Amino acid sequence: MDGPGPTGRSGHRSVPHTADLRVEAWAPTPEGCIGELVRAVVGSFADLEGARIVGERGCTVLGASDADLLAGVLEEVVYRMDATGELPAALALGPIRGLDGARSIEVRFRMADAATAALVGAVPKAVSLHDLDLSGGPDGWTCRATVDV
Repeated sequence: MDGPGPTGRSGHRSVPHTADLRVEAWAPTPEGCIGELVRAVVGSFADLEGARIVGERGCTVLGASDADLLAGVLEEVVYRMDATGELPAALALGPIRGLDGARSIEVRFRMADAATAALVGAVPKAVSLHDLDLSGGPDGWTCRATVDV
C-alpha cells in the first residue's frame, strides 16, 4: 500500500530521504501507530526471523506531547540496540496517558539478540526531532520520523 489505508488498517513504509531513513506509519490508534513505526525502523535494517529471543524488557516513556512519546520510544530502541545488543522482535504498548501536562506510555519489548539477526540495511544512530509527527484524523492516526543512519 502506498499510503495510509482505510480506517481500521495499520501499516508502514520507508520514504526516500537523503542520508537518513524516513519512515511513515498509520493505524487506528496512536499506540498502534507508534508500534508500526518501530516495526518499520527495525525492519529497515534487520531481519529478525531467525534471531534468538533473549527476554522481555519494559519501560515507561515520558514526554510533553504525543510526538515526544514517539521519539522516546524510538530512542529506547536505538539505546537498547547500542547498550545491550538487543532489538525488539515484538512490542506491546499501553494506552497513552496524560497527567498535569505530561504524557506517558508503557512499553513492553520482546527482545532478540542483535548478533543473531541478519543485518539488511544501515543501523540507526539517533532519532531526529525535525519533522517528527504523531497525529489523529478522521481515518485514524499517522506518524512520521527521520532516523539518522
